[in-house]
Amino acid sequence: MTSIQQLMKMGQQLQEKVQELQNTLESEQIQASAGGGMVTARVTGKGDLVSLSIEPEAVDPEDVEMLEDLVVAAVAEAQSRARAFSEERMRGAAGGLPVQLPGLF
Repeated sequence: MTSIQQLMKMGQQLQEKVQELQNTLESEQIQASAGGGMVTARVTGKGDLVSLSIEPEAVDPEDVEMLEDLVVAAVAEAQSRARAFSEERMRGAAGGLPVQLPGLF
């Protein structure tokens, strides 16, 4: 097999792995909570917010700022976990493929 054919095959394999990764990231959901579970955020593997759950006890008209902080903390943690999940999957998808493609460098 010539090097151009090898390069094309590696490109196709990489494209298939990237598509598989994209599908995984869209279908996976990651959640995180704040305030001892008072606020729970669920995001996709890409970090897009899917749902937000707030326990009634967390709603205090006298302290709206606390609820806002809990929402931000739960969403931020869920998105952080999604980034870690995504990075882990990307490393796995790149496994087996050379870092430098032959003939390019």
